[in-house]
Amino acid sequence: MSERRRTLEIHTSPHIASGAGVDVIMRNVVYALLPVAAFAIYSFGLAAALTIGVAVVSCIATEHLLCRLAAAPSTVRDWSVTITGLLYGLTLPPALPLWMAACGGFIGVAMAKFLFGGLGYNAFNPALVGRAFLQAAFPAALTSWTPAFADERFLTLPASTLTLPFAAPVYDGVSGATPLALFKFEDRLTDTGDLLLGLTSGSAGETCALLILAGGVYLAARRMLNWRIPAAILATVALVSWAAHGLSPQDYPPAGFMVFSGGLMLGAVFMATDMVASPITHAGCVIYGVLIGVLVCMIRFWGGMPEGVMYAILLANAVSPHIDSLVRPRVFGTRGTQ
Repeated sequence: MSERRRTLEIHTSPHIASGAGVDVIMRNVVYALLPVAAFAIYSFGLAAALTIGVAVVSCIATEHLLCRLAAAPSTVRDWSVTITGLLYGLTLPPALPLWMAACGGFIGVAMAKFLFGGLGYNAFNPALVGRAFLQAAFPAALTSWTPAFADERFLTLPASTLTLPFAAPVYDGVSGATPLALFKFEDRLTDTGDLLLGLTSGSAGETCALLILAGGVYLAARRMLNWRIPAAILATVALVSWAAHGLSPQDYPPAGFMVFSGGLMLGAVFMATDMVASPITHAGCVIYGVLIGVLVCMIRFWGGMPEGVMYAILLANAVSPHIDSLVRPRVFGTRGTQ
């Protein structure tokens, strides 16, 4: 009778797997973003559809090409670069020249993801790096807005959309300022209901706070998003703006306006929660979220630009490893932090 051999496997944590691989998690994030993208196209028409499409295609093509040049298998099937392209496209003005959108997609994937080693190694959110590049290189184009729900939005394109590479874009005579710009430069508040329902101008995917929240709830319910990060960001912004508005109502907007305007909701739910660039521990996630919230308020209140979500998240990405090193859980069986 032959002896039955048994193999003892010893490996590091995690010892209990959820059964959801990277591709499954990333695909669910895409699902959560699809309603936001659909509403962006409904609001801004063909211009938003082309901008988002070029952003996604440029990111996917860049990753595939760089993998081939490095003689490595293409990683586009894990859906991570699709999320990068979709998020990047949703942060752009709908009438941005398409060649600029393609340039930002290339920079975001090549410099913020591929050069760091690919998925799991990026120190910064690649979508925001791509947009930050455009903000520095083409500031006028990144602050030129089109009105939402224009009558001919599904039949015509803004003159700037098909601008040739390196040519100066020509914008249509009618432009729609964002709610943050209206308050900062004209002291005009936008109704909170309009912010929730997306009845305002702005970047393609930042207008409808309600759909963004619904996507975040879906991912949190499936445990594919750490809810502590967006909760800490939104609570901090609400608390700081409530206190500032209470002290000086004429200088600072109310908490509801601060929370639901601009790119805060999209950034808090889908960008700050990047699993690679955010802290690991629960306490670290709360500190990280509070830091982002404070930075957003500081830039919006006293900065030269009306919006500060992008810079706040990128700065917090840089601090994230240090937060993890400072907030370490106690090793099991010991009395202090090891």
